[in-house]
Amino acid sequence: MKKRHEAKTMNNGAIEPAHSIEVVCAACGFDLDESELNADTCSDCGASLDLKESVTIEITSVPPMQGKTLE
Repeated sequence: MKKRHEAKTMNNGAIEPAHSIEVVCAACGFDLDESELNADTCSDCGASLDLKESVTIEITSVPPMQGKTLE
């Protein structure tokens, strides 16, 4: 299962970047859907369900650089 979250600006002005979260079976890498997340075993390999999460963060902006440059 892969869920994508859009970037948003928080009340304090901080930006939560856009990111994706992918959940798969740790034993075989099978892409699980939401209904399979509550199961005790993987529907693909039959192993006891142990989840593996991968998070991908997207860079949406680059803050201004400050300081001296090397010469």
